[in-house]
Amino acid sequence: MRVSVVIPALNEEVTVAAVVRAALTDGPDEVVVIDADSTDGTAAQASAAGARVLNWREILPGIEPVPGKGESLWRGVAAVTGDVVVFLDADLHQPATGMVTALAAPFTDPGVHLVKADYRRTIDGRPTGGGRVTELTARPLLRLLFPDLAHIRQPLAGEYAIRRATALALPFTAGYGVEAGLLVDVAARHGATSVQQVDLGVRRHRNRPLTELGPMADVVAATLLERAGVGETGVGTRPPLSGIL
Repeated sequence: MRVSVVIPALNEEVTVAAVVRAALTDGPDEVVVIDADSTDGTAAQASAAGARVLNWREILPGIEPVPGKGESLWRGVAAVTGDVVVFLDADLHQPATGMVTALAAPFTDPGVHLVKADYRRTIDGRPTGGGRVTELTARPLLRLLFPDLAHIRQPLAGEYAIRRATALALPFTAGYGVEAGLLVDVAARHGATSVQQVDLGVRRHRNRPLTELGPMADVVAATLLERAGVGETGVGTRPPLSGIL
């Protein structure tokens, strides 16, 4: 089983190199950083740490990028070749080794299609209390609209893995709703038991102000409502790559 790591990055020069080094320690077949037109030293830092760095415009060059994390992940799936794609966020502080290995391990079971990280979220130096969009938006909506996924403790985790064949067949929400969309879509196609979770301990990252979290919560809520059939919410979505590649 070949494992590819995709790290979406936009202006993360302070943290991206450590994330790349942690991923490489686990010995995946490739580590690719998708640079979304960073204006700082993100690309240089990632390359120096050992990643293959691709500007998102280099991937599917006939399609103009649209802003958002989902765009980088969608193009990342197109760019890599592994049987399993492990996504890692570029803004992790003190990234631990073993993440890639842990997230890829459950795929020895052919019934597993998506593996989400489970962890404790720090905030302002406290060991718990982070993940405000998760706890106040994503999980309540999952409990109400998709109760078979209510047990997923970190539905918006940026650290997760998916079978590439599965990812190629699914649409990708263009913005911060991408994780919620993939979670629901994988479960709808392959059943809730096809989604597993692994404990990665503690996650430390840059905690964002409410002025940034509000729009993120809007997109996550709109994605889940649209997946539940509650009208058209206007969330941008990229089509399955299987119809493009």
